[in-house]
Amino acid sequence: MKLMAIDSSGLTASVAILEDNKMVADYSVNYKKTHSQTLVPMLDEITKMTETDLKTIDAIAISKGPGSFTGLRIGSSTAKGLGLALNIPIVEVATTDALAYNLYGTERIVCPIMDARREQVYTGLYEFVKCGQSLEMNTLLESVAIGVEDIMNQINELGKPVVFLGDAVSVYKDKLEELVKVDYILAPAHMSHQRAASVAAIGARKLANGQSIPASEHVPEYLRLSQAERERNEAMNGK
Repeated sequence: MKLMAIDSSGLTASVAILEDNKMVADYSVNYKKTHSQTLVPMLDEITKMTETDLKTIDAIAISKGPGSFTGLRIGSSTAKGLGLALNIPIVEVATTDALAYNLYGTERIVCPIMDARREQVYTGLYEFVKCGQSLEMNTLLESVAIGVEDIMNQINELGKPVVFLGDAVSVYKDKLEELVKVDYILAPAHMSHQRAASVAAIGARKLANGQSIPASEHVPEYLRLSQAERERNEAMNGK
């Protein structure tokens, strides 16, 4: 089984190829360019470097959201185009699930936080539990757009050590120090942002369990209205 994975839900553009249990390629870039400039060239590069024939790809795993509206649209349209062209299914992976999976093995509660603006974050809560010779990731709170203070209060109510990661950590660092009452740490740089390798790892398990959809059915999951939609609604309500 060979899986190609894409994550463009945040500032980092990331692509990966997973074959059986081997991560063949893992390529991420977070440097002053838009995903429209980087994503397709990155996919082209990893297929060339690994001598991968696209016809051998069995499925496309995509970070479905939440996240940047523009980034999600670019990633989703790329995945959808590949899926339709190759006649292969898409495996959808929640962005916060994949972020949490970066920290596989931690004994702490995992809280990915992505900046959703207006004092809100995209987030979820996760824990890893022993299952035979491996670990399973349990979801304590599914992906949600929520106020920063609200998720901090939920974490305090759990009363367990936590680790934070994601682009909102730097944005709300002062609020973390002020509001979080439990023991917490921040993930290091190599684990703190989106990685297509994590999307691929989760995607492979979902594919094996029959959790895929036709490429034509895939749509991003935004969780909230875009700025343009909010402004339009506000203008209409103001009339």
